[in-house]
Amino acid sequence: MAAAPPSLRRLLLLLSLLLVASVAAVAAAVAEEEFTEELLLRPLPDRKALAHFHFRSSAPPSAAAGSHHHVFPKAIAQLVQQFHISELELSFTQGRWNYEQWGGYDPMSTNYAKPPGVELWAAFDLPLDEIDATWKNLTHALSGLFCASINFLESSTAFSAPRWGFKLNEGNLRYGALPREAVCTENLTPWLKLLPCRDKAGIASLLYRPSIYKGYYHSQKLKLTSSQSSGITIDQTLTVVLQPNTFRGQQLHSTDGQLQPSWSMKDLFNRKLSGKCRVSKSSRVFLEIEKDIVDKIDKSGTEASWTNELFALSTAADRVLKELNNMDAQSSFLYEYDVSNYNNDKPLDVGITWKLPVIWSCTPAPYHANRFLMGSGNERGSIALSFRSTNLHKQLFGSSNDCSIKAVVFQVVPWYVKVYYHSLQIFIDGNSKAISEVVDKIHVTPSEDKLLPGTLEMLLRVPCNMESATLSLDFDKGFLHIDEYPPDANQGFDIPSALVTFPEFNSSRSYPETDTLFVSPLLQMFKEDGVVKSYTEVLLVPLTTPDFSMPYNVITFTCTVLALYFGSLLNVLRRRTGEEERELKKAAAKRGLIPLLIAKLRGKKVDPPPQGSPPTPLFSTKLLLKVVFVAVVAVSFHYLSNS
Repeated sequence: MAAAPPSLRRLLLLLSLLLVASVAAVAAAVAEEEFTEELLLRPLPDRKALAHFHFRSSAPPSAAAGSHHHVFPKAIAQLVQQFHISELELSFTQGRWNYEQWGGYDPMSTNYAKPPGVELWAAFDLPLDEIDATWKNLTHALSGLFCASINFLESSTAFSAPRWGFKLNEGNLRYGALPREAVCTENLTPWLKLLPCRDKAGIASLLYRPSIYKGYYHSQKLKLTSSQSSGITIDQTLTVVLQPNTFRGQQLHSTDGQLQPSWSMKDLFNRKLSGKCRVSKSSRVFLEIEKDIVDKIDKSGTEASWTNELFALSTAADRVLKELNNMDAQSSFLYEYDVSNYNNDKPLDVGITWKLPVIWSCTPAPYHANRFLMGSGNERGSIALSFRSTNLHKQLFGSSNDCSIKAVVFQVVPWYVKVYYHSLQIFIDGNSKAISEVVDKIHVTPSEDKLLPGTLEMLLRVPCNMESATLSLDFDKGFLHIDEYPPDANQGFDIPSALVTFPEFNSSRSYPETDTLFVSPLLQMFKEDGVVKSYTEVLLVPLTTPDFSMPYNVITFTCTVLALYFGSLLNVLRRRTGEEERELKKAAAKRGLIPLLIAKLRGKKVDPPPQGSPPTPLFSTKLLLKVVFVAVVAVSFHYLSNS
């Protein structure tokens, strides 16, 4: 057989190399890990500013199954593999989201307004009988990873298994909350270590600790999703509400006397943005303007550009995104900045300067939900949940009074608050209503003493024209063992926040994508169907506390008696009466200046000890009587203390 010509062989070799290179490129593209960073800024009506940091790290299935990662945090990948997590969310929050001033009908309040303290929920891809043990191990792992007391959620009295009130699941979800957990830099530092550039470069470099923790609201969250098809995705978000420096520039007074301060990133974070993280695929900054401000701009006859009659931005935006949805209840503008266009010589300092006094409001939730305690004393009380209408349904559905609004209430109550669920009472506009008229569906998990907390999941249907409603439940206060009280027992015990969900209201917002090859995680989150949610306040319940000084008194009294008993007994048993007398006589027989002076002062004559005197017996009758007396006293005290 004739050999192939050299030109043909070179061509085949070149084609094979191209094929191998293309396969490697495709494999590399498929297995590539991605990281994006974004920042959202928004002025708030009450003279504050909202800053939302959004970081996303993703690992494809091939990389997720391996042990080596370039961008994705290895610790998170190990958690997913070890505990078979399909979905997880962990939040550390300080302060409470103001739904009336900062909004309750937008993606920010729906997804990133969290209850105070620590909230953790996770869904597992495991058999139902293995979930509780896996949850306990997961809490210990997260506690060590984030330097927090999450391990307190391992107890069966600290977590619950909601069915549909919190998130629809098949029994594989566990939920727990620690309302009193303090949030500090010890929790933020491990959170930042999961980022590829940490806080040394990129948008995370703006996280100046004194500026972050002096705000009115601070919530850092970690959300993880894992699947066999898409791999692992982790979203790290940090939401803060800050008070701008009101002494910078000219202050403008609105008609109600409030100041509208001008601010920039330098004023909020004490630094400017000098560039992006080198490994980030995209780095963007957004400035959001609410619908009310946009309406005022439209009425003035100008366009919502980066400078207009109401305000002026410090830097011209790269793009201006207008919401695609034309509903009046949710419409806003986004000014987009690409951080890759800035560096140390040309840092980015996005800010807003107000030219005229402006009054606006954020769109609230359909109802403002509040929770409070009723009753007095240390025996019983009542939990009340109130709703106040914001008339949002009139803007969305018109002024029809024949419609109804659904609301889902999810509440976890500790076991020592013994709720009587049959005592549920409902009042609408001050009138008592039958439970069957308002409650469509209810699921109750009664609490068990020192074993399980109580869980209430309830679906309500209220008329649209309702102005106010109140739900009340009676409860008895339980008694704890002295070892179960915390160090600050007199402060009271916390009941975690209740979650109120409005399933018929969607807070999603849709903006046009400017880059067809890349989808912004922040804008993608805005597009997702987000059900409107509201968290209530944390309740502080005072319980009956024992007199903690009594154990101290008993301990000190017992120790004193035992010390006297054993001291006297040992003193009697160890004393040598005859030897002590002989030693005294020997000391007195010594001719020295000091013994003679002492004898002269006492008027005694010192005689030498007699020679050959018989030794004193070791145990005398007097010694035995002392031992018997002490033993009788000890036995009597022991008998009286036990009886």
